[in-house]
Amino acid sequence: MDGDMDDPDNELPTLLTPRDGTPSVTDTDAGYEAMIAALADGRGPLGIDTERAHGFRYSPKAWLIQLRREGAGTYLLDPVALAPDDELADLSGLRDAVADAEWVIHAATQDLPCLVEVGLKPDRLFDTELAGRLLGYPKVSLGAMTEQFCGVHLLKEHSAADWSTRPLPEDWLAYAALDVELLGELRDAMATELVAAGKDEWARQEFAYLVEDAERRRPAREEPWRRVSGLHDVHGRRQLALVRELWTAREGIAARRDKAPGRILNDRVIIAAATRPGLTAGNLADLSGFRKGVAKRYLTVWSDAVRRVETMAPEEYPAVRPPRRGHGAPRTWQGHNPEAYARFTTAREALHRVAEQHTLPPENLLAPDTWHQLCWQPPRSISPVAVDELLAAAGARRWQRELTREPLAAALAG
Repeated sequence: MDGDMDDPDNELPTLLTPRDGTPSVTDTDAGYEAMIAALADGRGPLGIDTERAHGFRYSPKAWLIQLRREGAGTYLLDPVALAPDDELADLSGLRDAVADAEWVIHAATQDLPCLVEVGLKPDRLFDTELAGRLLGYPKVSLGAMTEQFCGVHLLKEHSAADWSTRPLPEDWLAYAALDVELLGELRDAMATELVAAGKDEWARQEFAYLVEDAERRRPAREEPWRRVSGLHDVHGRRQLALVRELWTAREGIAARRDKAPGRILNDRVIIAAATRPGLTAGNLADLSGFRKGVAKRYLTVWSDAVRRVETMAPEEYPAVRPPRRGHGAPRTWQGHNPEAYARFTTAREALHRVAEQHTLPPENLLAPDTWHQLCWQPPRSISPVAVDELLAAAGARRWQRELTREPLAAALAG
């Protein structure tokens, strides 16, 4: 393979260019059909990755999809160019053509949502990041895994680039192609180590769960405006109402323009407005953050948002603290549910011991929300069987239940 430049910090060869050269972007119907035919004739697993434009665009859609399969080579697919106006591309024909292949993805939970929305969902999956976690590696980025298993260093200088840029620069295309260059080789090496560690069945169950979960819709976050950076500086319900209305107005603009909200109006400008004494729709423009850049174009929208607060009855203001949903974070239990907190501390110690015994991150041994719920509301009759049933209902895989049901039952009973 190309790329023998030494990295002084790594002492491994750096992979600079794809072995077959940097492929051109597939952005026509004819090119897409040719790509499908080539990948269908390929052999072995299908390496796949996506590039989005987080921080630049509102939509989390894929702006580039990279695919590689032995016997076919690497393809860089522009799904936006193949889509009808203001719609998503339908790539189900590609999915059908490679239905026999196991898909190899690094950090599949990041890529699967934008793949599924264009009709791409695997039947079988191998997640190299999750495999690294199951094997107990402290660093599981793609770069760390290729260094560990393939003996090469990958450059990651374009990971935060604006992939909605057109045309894409040549060095970005090379970077994108290299993200799938070694996925097949990496998969084989990691699969061998999983077998040696006795964790291959664990991995199989985990990967199958990711496939099953790929199309599940996540519930919308309640009061998402409360995630505005700097909200801790906002005091009083009227100030919170100002944050909420400005945030909502910004979301509408960002969604219509497909721009990241922070590029429309920065969080710190929202906080500055909400905390300014005597703020009104009439003097909003006195704040410098509303007089420059993109924000200036929408001054009327921001003023209308403030005006809504001015005409709002106080009981319509949001609560200073959001209403408690479910059991809350365990750190808050000690004061109002000490019994649940005692169960939590005992269960945490037990699960950490199991995780250490099997060289696993505790969060991969069992999802925290799952066992937190058990500590908050244990079964009436505590036993490994009862714990197993509740864990299964919460989606825990069989291998997780086998390792944790008895320690959890003992912790809950204690």
